[in-house]
Amino acid sequence: MTIKEFFSFKENKYFWVNIIVMIVAAIILLFGVLKGLDIYTRHGEGIVVPDAKDMTVEQAKMLFSHKGLLCVVADSGYVKNKPAGCVLDYNPAAGQKVKEGRIIYLTINTLNIPLRPVPDVADNSSVRQAQARIMASGFKLTEDEYVNGEKDWVYGVKYRGRQLLAGDKAPLGATLTLMVGDGTEAKDTLDEEVDSLGGTENRTEAAPSKDDSWF
Repeated sequence: MTIKEFFSFKENKYFWVNIIVMIVAAIILLFGVLKGLDIYTRHGEGIVVPDAKDMTVEQAKMLFSHKGLLCVVADSGYVKNKPAGCVLDYNPAAGQKVKEGRIIYLTINTLNIPLRPVPDVADNSSVRQAQARIMASGFKLTEDEYVNGEKDWVYGVKYRGRQLLAGDKAPLGATLTLMVGDGTEAKDTLDEEVDSLGGTENRTEAAPSKDDSWF
């Protein structure tokens, strides 16, 4: 076979037609595949996550359901000024675009108020020290309850009428009552000392004087 005969197929118009048809078919096939993937993944399309903060879980579920989204409770926190069970946060956050059927993970306000150890201020703190420690721990204070004892000295802490022991816990944000000395004990002790001294003097004065009449 000569070189001319080897390259003679290039002069056949059907050869070039077949080549062109194959190229067009490949382009159409590639375009179809890319378009199919684009439709399948919904590229460029998305649902904007709505704002569901401060809603109940049921309200949030209804809102997300209307948008074609799902939601589940994934975590909890505690914010004392918000109602128990309300939505505090969620992921993905409001305003983000997600695909239909996406699961939104909710963080809700805990249904049970967490307990926290009450600072041990009994018999080791003044009123000011105890107030500062208790309020820094997240508790509130009502009017002091005065008991016999050294003035402005803390002798105990009460919650709902019950005196707490060292290590006891109370709900975060609970209102506590300090048992504060009113100074009565110190005054009584001082009065007893004065009476004791006065009694000695009286006894000294009352002692019979020596009778010198026998001289």
